[in-house]
Amino acid sequence: MTATSGTPDATAPTAAPLKTPPGAAPIGVLVVDDDFMVARVHRAFVERVEPFRVLGVAGTAEQALAAVGELRPDLVLLDLYLPDVFGLDVIPRLRAAGHDCDVMVISAAREADAVRGAVRHGVVDYLLKPFEFEDLRVRLQRYAVQRGRLLGTVVRSQADVDRVLAGAAAPAGPAPGLPKGMSVETAELVERALREADGTLSASECAALTGISRVSARRYLEYFHTVGSAEVSLRYGVAGRPERRYRFRGAVTGPELRRAGRP
Repeated sequence: MTATSGTPDATAPTAAPLKTPPGAAPIGVLVVDDDFMVARVHRAFVERVEPFRVLGVAGTAEQALAAVGELRPDLVLLDLYLPDVFGLDVIPRLRAAGHDCDVMVISAAREADAVRGAVRHGVVDYLLKPFEFEDLRVRLQRYAVQRGRLLGTVVRSQADVDRVLAGAAAPAGPAPGLPKGMSVETAELVERALREADGTLSASECAALTGISRVSARRYLEYFHTVGSAEVSLRYGVAGRPERRYRFRGAVTGPELRRAGRP
């Protein structure tokens, strides 16, 4: 695979033009992944989130370094298992070359050393494969907000610095309050089913246990995953899309926080 130069590569999926919100400058992205099909998926995901624009795709570290020099992206989505160089070793080479682009790691690397190394190199986020569009969307939007805050910040006092750093440390998911359209009662039903499950639970199984629709069950389970109360694994069958299965992590959820009277 070769890095692209502003125009979609011949195998990239067709995407509708981005509609950048008023006042939001486009954020250029370079996708780096040695798996051809995975790179296509990541590219398609990014192009669904405003105001992000994919500038190119690279399949090796050397291609990534060349593409950053040519395309000057704001953000690099970096896989770690590249065929020529371990992904984290690309970051100091970018800095040595004078590139100040941000880096978000997207990798199957679950080793603690890899995560610690990514933190030391100043990555803006670390997303484990496999993931779905919503997992990446949340992180991209959070990055866009933080980027805008950094670009627009005028530091007059320690409070200004603290405000910026607090934004950088914000969790990926929403605050404990339930999103619009979700009820505390249904959330409690789903949470109870999740807590009492013997192992993992699918959306269909949760729907059968709670009496709600599978779509609703999936929405609540994804909410718990977003706020960190549930973890997700994929079960691959003979055919079709892999099944998402959820396991309770033991974290306290929004409904319980409100019942306890804590913020």
